[in-house]
Amino acid sequence: MRHGKKFNHLKRKKGHRKALLKNMAISLIEHKRINTTLAKARALRMFIEPLVTKAKDNTTHNRRVVFSYLQNKEAVKTLFGDIAEKIGDRPGGYVRIIKAGFRMSDSAETAMIEFVDFNETYNSKEKAGGSRRRRRRRSSSAAAATTAAAATTAAAASSEEE
Repeated sequence: MRHGKKFNHLKRKKGHRKALLKNMAISLIEHKRINTTLAKARALRMFIEPLVTKAKDNTTHNRRVVFSYLQNKEAVKTLFGDIAEKIGDRPGGYVRIIKAGFRMSDSAETAMIEFVDFNETYNSKEKAGGSRRRRRRRSSSAAAATTAAAATTAAAASSEEE
């Protein structure tokens, strides 16, 4: 029975699961975005969110705690450096999971996991073009005139070919 087992064990023993999550967390910190299966992405989110929360408070103790999870100096340096700098005012939800369809070989559901503040596509608060433009609905007479004009140009083009 699985009473009291709240997290996904990913069909791995404890050591293998710990190594998997550690390596995926290091890759996510290094590349800011990785592709994996949906189950692994959700498990990684549970693993890395507390580490990012600890990185917001840059103390020696927090660095040592995060290093005990990751065992990688460069990843800890990056996490406490530019990642903590960008997400310093965010109250949680540091990573985003985007479903990416199914894998061709085994039909596993894949997902992309990324740090929220490092995707410029989603974070563009101020638009480059200024205000938003809206498409205006054409009246029926204007639509009829446009279709009639298109028909006459098509007829003229066909007569030139002959």
